[in-house]
Amino acid sequence: MAAGTLIKHFSNHRRRFVVLIIFLAILFLGWYFGQRAASYASSEAVLNDEPLMRMMILTIAGLYIVTSAIPFVPGAEIGFGMLMIFGASAAILVYLCMVAALLIAYLIGRFVPAALIARAFAYLGFERARTLVENLAGLDHKERLSYLAENAPNRIIPFLLKHRYLALIAVLNLPGNVVLGGGGGIAFAAGMSGLYPLPAFVISLLIAVAPVPLMFVLSHNFF
Repeated sequence: MAAGTLIKHFSNHRRRFVVLIIFLAILFLGWYFGQRAASYASSEAVLNDEPLMRMMILTIAGLYIVTSAIPFVPGAEIGFGMLMIFGASAAILVYLCMVAALLIAYLIGRFVPAALIARAFAYLGFERARTLVENLAGLDHKERLSYLAENAPNRIIPFLLKHRYLALIAVLNLPGNVVLGGGGGIAFAAGMSGLYPLPAFVISLLIAVAPVPLMFVLSHNFF
């Protein structure tokens, strides 16, 4: 291996390591602040003071939206904590907050310039990902689907592309999807891909986010 190639190889690994450290730090901070907020919201001082409780709920809801919109940050745990503390009465708020968060992530992905994403991949040494982004940049919705189906590395990709809305709903509800970017990362990727028109994405999102809040409402009504 030439010296220049070797240096580039180690440089790419160093950059990925730095990104990994940043990711782990964000992950920890998201978890820490979520736990602290949920703990404070369940304290007697807050529960016995209605104005303070409302302000706390709005603060947690804002934190929930921000963290859930950020890729790889497990913001859903904050919403689950709100449901555990406040029960079915918080279900609609939790539902709307998650929909808003993932819609924000989608819109950011939709409008981030492809050249910027390609440069980010190039910086990390992901040349195949950079090439894919550059090749997709000038294509419309149908052309992107055809390109991805024709150049897929295995047979399951065309199947997932054909049923991409069901796949999106499934992966948003997949336990441990934080390794795929979490809800925010998945929504960002959906917007970036150009494969999900806004109306269809919103409908899929409304369905995907519903199960957990709906479960709390039904359990409250029937049990």
